[in-house]
Amino acid sequence: MNIILKNIIRFVVLVLIQVAILNNIQVSGFVNPYMYILFILLLPFEIPNWLLLVLSFFLGFSIDVFSGTVGMHASACVFMAYVRPYVLNYLSLRDGYEVGTYPGIAHFGFAWFFKYSLTLIVAHHSFLFVVEAFSFANFSETIMRIIFSAFFTLTLIITSQFLMFKK
Repeated sequence: MNIILKNIIRFVVLVLIQVAILNNIQVSGFVNPYMYILFILLLPFEIPNWLLLVLSFFLGFSIDVFSGTVGMHASACVFMAYVRPYVLNYLSLRDGYEVGTYPGIAHFGFAWFFKYSLTLIVAHHSFLFVVEAFSFANFSETIMRIIFSAFFTLTLIITSQFLMFKK
């Protein structure tokens, strides 16, 4: 399947799952799963940085439109996209990344994908929840939300990788 069509389908499916199902899951205000960021995580390595930022903005903006959150998800997604090349450089293999591969468990294994996704999920969630709170008054509560939501999101993303990309 064409990579552009594959990413358009992934975009639409992840936004629909987020809006229809995952936005309705909230455990005492501490666990908010945000699986839609899997779209940013799975974009190919060779995507230009400007396109990565634009696609991330539109992903976050789509979630904002359906959630009524006025730019919080868009800004968190753009921040995650901005950090992504630095994380990829930090985790890069000795020979670099092959053209045509994408960051996933199927190509790079569980340990690499776990470090990659955990770093970017924590970056996204930290930005999102700090912007949402916009105060240090309840800082410990914000930290707890970041930790629990990141753990739950990471669990969903890794589970989806094992379900969708079996070898």
